[in-house]
Amino acid sequence: MASGDVFEPQTKSLSVPRVNLPTMFRLGLFQMGLSMMSILTLGVLNRVMIQEIAIPATLVALVLALPLFVAPSRIWFGQISDAKPLWGYHRTAYVWVGAAIFAIAAFLAVQVMWQLNLAASSTNGWVWTTQTIGWIAVLGLMFAVYGLAICASGTAFAALLVDISEEDNRSQVVGVVWSMLMVGIIIGAIISSSLLKQLTPEATVETLQAAVNKLFIIVPAIVFGLAIAATFGVEKKYSHYSSRSTLVNREDSITLGNAWKILTASPQTGLFFTFLVVMTLCLFIQDPVLEPYAGQVFGMPLAESTKLNVFYGIGLLIAYGVTGFLIVPRLGKRRTTRLGCMLVAFCALLLGISGFTANAAFLKLSLVLFGLATGFLTTGAISLMLDLTAAEAAGTFIGAWGLAQSISRGIAVVIGGTVLDIGRRVLPNLELAYGLVFALEAVGMVVSIWFLNRVNVTEFQTNTKQAIASVLESDLD
Repeated sequence: MASGDVFEPQTKSLSVPRVNLPTMFRLGLFQMGLSMMSILTLGVLNRVMIQEIAIPATLVALVLALPLFVAPSRIWFGQISDAKPLWGYHRTAYVWVGAAIFAIAAFLAVQVMWQLNLAASSTNGWVWTTQTIGWIAVLGLMFAVYGLAICASGTAFAALLVDISEEDNRSQVVGVVWSMLMVGIIIGAIISSSLLKQLTPEATVETLQAAVNKLFIIVPAIVFGLAIAATFGVEKKYSHYSSRSTLVNREDSITLGNAWKILTASPQTGLFFTFLVVMTLCLFIQDPVLEPYAGQVFGMPLAESTKLNVFYGIGLLIAYGVTGFLIVPRLGKRRTTRLGCMLVAFCALLLGISGFTANAAFLKLSLVLFGLATGFLTTGAISLMLDLTAAEAAGTFIGAWGLAQSISRGIAVVIGGTVLDIGRRVLPNLELAYGLVFALEAVGMVVSIWFLNRVNVTEFQTNTKQAIASVLESDLD
């Protein structure tokens, strides 16, 4: 790509303008795009593969979790974005390149899925054959590439949020940016539902294939455009990286080894990492089963079950808007996060109970409340996460927190599908089988509070400053 107005080496003045509200909303376009992509994978593909194609739920969960299991790459991508500017920028170029790759990989993954369906349909049901094993391997590869691109793009973007924000406006940045993520869930659900609305339970595979292919051309193209629009010019104008980092002009000092020393200097890093793992695992354990739950227990068609994300998104959108500006400034980040954990546990139980009522309205109300609770929790947790990040290794820390979230989310997807399969075998009805997943989610969320109560931001900041000083001294030696 030619250099010019888009990619020119940054020259920062001593005075960096404070990021304004319109820019926060523009940055949120990137998160909006990511949530639209998640609707395609966890809201459409999981249902198509489990119900329409009849691939075992555990296998589907494993494949869909692969983008999350490549999350260790986040630490490397974060360290690279700290140390090696691409086209003159520490964050922006990584966001754009990653977005281009994951948009293409998503479409290719769907084409592989149809080939897997052909291989499976030739045996009149799911059977392990050379063909099905081969196509599963290729499908897994496509999802791994998709995940690596998400890691590169998402880690650089989150590090950019650290670079442009201050401690006193961080919860506002998080609230606005993550509220746009929920807008993406709503828009993605509406687009998906409208493009799939012609499908009926009796629709042929050919009709299903045409509709899903169209969906996976239109949405990824929109998402790539949103990634460019969200970040264009932001780093050049608002980033504090050059003024905050004592290592900015000594990029040879930000080796992976030195970044790891800073990352592991405080025991608080391990405590918060563990909290993120447990909390995220419990928050997303219902992800792979929600749409099948709506289809099998409530009898909803594909288009209607996909639209359930709208109700979840409405709750999240309200919570993000309120929490970042009103709740966190009053309760504080830790207390807001603790309250969110308790609310999520309660709402998970409501989701399980809704199955016994067979009332779709109760399910939708439970999802709105679940979205509200999730918004409280994630706004508090992400604001706390950005505080637990050193400017000199922001990308590396964001990579570590992203690793915790992604690995646990991947494990959650696998656990959700596996627990559902076990429940369907050992329990007398589907309501109990799905209820088992939601009950496990509630119990785990309560456990995560134990780790949260032991996190100390002041101790973390003291330890990391000492580690950074040690890195600088060793360089001078």
